[in-house]
Amino acid sequence: MSRSKKNNSIFDLIHEYLEEIKELTEELLPSERPSWDIESLTIEPLCNVSVTPNEVIVTADLPFTDPNSVKVEPVDSMTLEISAKIERRICCEDLGITHQEGEFSAFNCQTRIPVPVEMKKRKSKFKKGILEVRLPRKKGYEIKVE
Repeated sequence: MSRSKKNNSIFDLIHEYLEEIKELTEELLPSERPSWDIESLTIEPLCNVSVTPNEVIVTADLPFTDPNSVKVEPVDSMTLEISAKIERRICCEDLGITHQEGEFSAFNCQTRIPVPVEMKKRKSKFKKGILEVRLPRKKGYEIKVE
């Protein structure tokens, strides 16, 4: 905390402190981005990642999806890409997006896995528009301590 005057009031100090926190937060956290891409006609599905002692469970909401088009591919050891074609095109208006025009014909997202997993042993299940991917956790990996 930088103090410009020796006789700052407590309120000035708190204000300076909050400004520093705001600046650090803006640096560290990624900026918001839309969950759709008009150029590629894709929209990001709702995803959830749950970590249990034995596995990581990733669920994705893929309504109106052709079950044969669902793909789950590892990008790297800690990232999973989910993509699927939509049976009927979804307009921006259908989603309540009034400031943008366009249609979407596919879902696409990359989900970061927070713990080491066995990507090759993943199991996927798609039922009633919900994709569930189960990834067994790696055993015996080393945790770095600083």
